[in-house]
Amino acid sequence: MTSVNVNGLRAAAKKGFVEWLAQTPADVVCLQEVRAEPHQLPEEVRQPGGWHVVHAPAAAKGRAGVSLYTRREPDRVRIGFGSAEFDGSGRYVEADLPGVTVASLYLPSGEVGTERQDEKTRFMAEFLAHLKVLREKAAADGRHVVVCGDWNIAHQQADLKNWRGNTKNSGFLPEERAWLDRVLAPADGGYVDVVRALHPDTEGPYTWWSYRGRAFENNAGWRIDLAVATPGIAERAVKAYVERAASHEERWSDHAPVTVVFDH
Repeated sequence: MTSVNVNGLRAAAKKGFVEWLAQTPADVVCLQEVRAEPHQLPEEVRQPGGWHVVHAPAAAKGRAGVSLYTRREPDRVRIGFGSAEFDGSGRYVEADLPGVTVASLYLPSGEVGTERQDEKTRFMAEFLAHLKVLREKAAADGRHVVVCGDWNIAHQQADLKNWRGNTKNSGFLPEERAWLDRVLAPADGGYVDVVRALHPDTEGPYTWWSYRGRAFENNAGWRIDLAVATPGIAERAVKAYVERAASHEERWSDHAPVTVVFDH
């Protein structure tokens, strides 16, 4: 399955997303930052042949928005995670497929010293509670869980090039990293960072590069797009990779698709 923040799906569709979707071998594609209502999307993006699609736009026009593309029709779809504050914010959608619940997450980006950071903190608190309930319910039903998306937090120093310069910036704050510690703690959240588990000693692999400066050319990136999974299915991940564009000109987003291959 593949996850990518498209940085505006209408713009991405004009730059290469349509062609990418047509050739991807993924069975599930999770999108974030769609920033469009379904009726605003071209047909080949809104409902492409061979895919079942659910779009969860934000109530605030032109912001956030997540989508799920699945090869087979889901047994159940859920938009939001039961949060009075965030269920209309276009930040979470999940679908039940045989034996597994898959979800697309767009965690708020935050900005230190502003209401945006407070919003991110509130979201994180509610979302960790949801992740635990989701894991427990899935276990009771003999199911697995995979939550893919833009988590907007680099967990460790290996997850961003310039970690020293970002210790006081949103995305690498000690309290954000501690929250991810909890998500990934066996006795707490109980999830596994699948890409890191497969690449324990790698710098990155980075998934986002700022459009400012020469971040992409210098590979001064961040690994903030994660696939986290319950242990049973995490153990079945055989391969994980970032589809980094060959050149700056060939990018259709400031993020790159992250793909995890699971053994059946």
